[in-house]
Amino acid sequence: MSTVIYESKNNVSYIYLNRPERYNALNKQMLEDLLFVLEDVEKNEDRVIILAGKGNAFCAGGDIGMMEDFAEKKFFDEVMNLIGKVALKLYMMPKIVVSAIQGSAAGLGLSLALTADYVVAQKEAKLGMLFIGIGLAPDGGGHFLLKERLGTQMAKQFIWGLKQVDGAQAKSMGLVDMVTEESVGEYAAKFATKLMTTPLKAMLKTKMLYHSKNKEELVNYLNEEHKIQWELKNTKDHKEGVQAFLEKRKPHFKGN
Repeated sequence: MSTVIYESKNNVSYIYLNRPERYNALNKQMLEDLLFVLEDVEKNEDRVIILAGKGNAFCAGGDIGMMEDFAEKKFFDEVMNLIGKVALKLYMMPKIVVSAIQGSAAGLGLSLALTADYVVAQKEAKLGMLFIGIGLAPDGGGHFLLKERLGTQMAKQFIWGLKQVDGAQAKSMGLVDMVTEESVGEYAAKFATKLMTTPLKAMLKTKMLYHSKNKEELVNYLNEEHKIQWELKNTKDHKEGVQAFLEKRKPHFKGN
């Protein structure tokens, strides 16, 4: 079974994260599959992309099962490079990208959702960075993407706060653009249909003007996040955070 499903309908590319039994948590294989699909979609004639998740979640973040493998620097670098390539490919996609969030969008999953031009969330969805809960900092360009939407001060506090907000709260913060009580997939599909009746070429010129200017900044953030995660991965707080997660208990951090 493919971890990422892609289909094209009515000039819209639908990309589905497809590990529903793991709440679409991203492992190395899934990141490779997603990058491959994005490279394929970039070449097609569709002007709109909908990025969504199968099952009850958009994406629960990076798969905690990779943490043991992260002890090997080569594996860690490969995964972080994949994360950077996926985030950059989504951000620089010469199409209108819509992310459709149901259930959880956490950690890396939220970073990927925020690369979109429009973020749609179900009212009951839960959005949070949550990296701090295992002693890490955001990756996937999360620092940059939150700063763009929330401003530096609010972005810092959202990252540090270890809280999840629902769709309505996320909309009031500016974290998402639209909230719906209906199926987010159906809502996003209707919105894509509306987009097809707009001057998309003009919209894309504006997008690429902004994003081309910001590309170097995003790349710098991705590179710094790569370095930071390796440093934090070797801290006692990170090890305690992972152990507490696996044991389903509250972590006891000591600031080191």
